[in-house]
Amino acid sequence: MTKKELGKKIKERRKIMSMPQNQLADYTGLSVVTLSQIESGKANPSFETLNEIFHFLNLEILVVVKKR
Repeated sequence: MTKKELGKKIKERRKIMSMPQNQLADYTGLSVVTLSQIESGKANPSFETLNEIFHFLNLEILVVVKKR
């Protein structure tokens, strides 16, 4: 999944939950600008940041490790 696709999923879920961007930013300790950059695929958030966002959006991160 690309950063842009991930950001789109975060934005879609936030809107489904009727949560304004500033509310999610407050919950996660991010600035609205940073959250906006994540949602637009312009930022490269850390795993910890994504985990925090996913927590408040009631989403789960699934990590799959593949052998090459």
